[in-house]
Amino acid sequence: MNNVIYNQIRIFQSIAREGSISAAARKLEITPPSVSKALKLLEEHIGHPLFVRTTRRIELTDAGQQLLDQTAAAVDSLEKSLENIRNQNQEPSGLVRITLSRFAYLLILKPVMGAFCQRYPGIQLEISVYDGTVNIIDDRFDLGIRFGDILEGSVVARQLMKPFREGLYASSAYLKTFGIPTTPAELQQHKLIGYRFITNNRILPLMLDDEGKPLTVEMPGHLISNDIDVMADGIRNGLGIGRLFEPIHQLQPDKEKLIPVMKNYWKTYPGVYLYYQKNAGKTKRVRTLIDFLMNQAAHKN
Repeated sequence: MNNVIYNQIRIFQSIAREGSISAAARKLEITPPSVSKALKLLEEHIGHPLFVRTTRRIELTDAGQQLLDQTAAAVDSLEKSLENIRNQNQEPSGLVRITLSRFAYLLILKPVMGAFCQRYPGIQLEISVYDGTVNIIDDRFDLGIRFGDILEGSVVARQLMKPFREGLYASSAYLKTFGIPTTPAELQQHKLIGYRFITNNRILPLMLDDEGKPLTVEMPGHLISNDIDVMADGIRNGLGIGRLFEPIHQLQPDKEKLIPVMKNYWKTYPGVYLYYQKNAGKTKRVRTLIDFLMNQAAHKN
């Protein structure tokens, strides 16, 4: 492949990722006419249109989607390899994009973010907090943090946190009014602070562990949220029984006022893992953050 074709493919991939010629031009820091010209020449070289253009948006054709699928990983791998060699004798620098849930941000990244940025001023962090599932390859993230180590074949997973439980908590005022539940059946007489799962927009049912067997309990409630802080506030205000991961409960400034109930039925969640593409782990700026987070985790575990 000559340099001209390679550059045209990079521009094509940027158009596909950014969703428009003008956005790709801003990303690549070149003019929109230059982007349009490169795309036209690539389409002439291939012999097929790569995008369908309308007045409002641009979409990949079948040929465009096929080209993107077959070249994205190869170009990304080549660029990361070149960057790694170029930066071998330099301080780590550049952008590192990381996606993680809110609880992972609070527990893992927030406590060390300041120290990392001070130690490595050349690295710029872009942090995306999202409680749904993210494909780091498709969404162009360098790193992700989530439950479990079952991932795509080209992705590496390394454990940051051991398995922990999801606890049930209530305020003393709530328990004084409604009583302390001791069995799943008694929960029918109580109110649950509900959690709406952001990916499929459904309310997550209460899942318990009944001597090793999963048990789902339906409960009424006054409050539904997709945010940890809102749920903790609901517990404080006596609006019902709420769910918090045990490590999140330990972070609360008034944790002694969030009283645990039914501990024998708490569900255990799998460990939390740092995951990244194999090639990304070889890039100096990404490897620096990986090593930093793994070192912090080793001191905690």
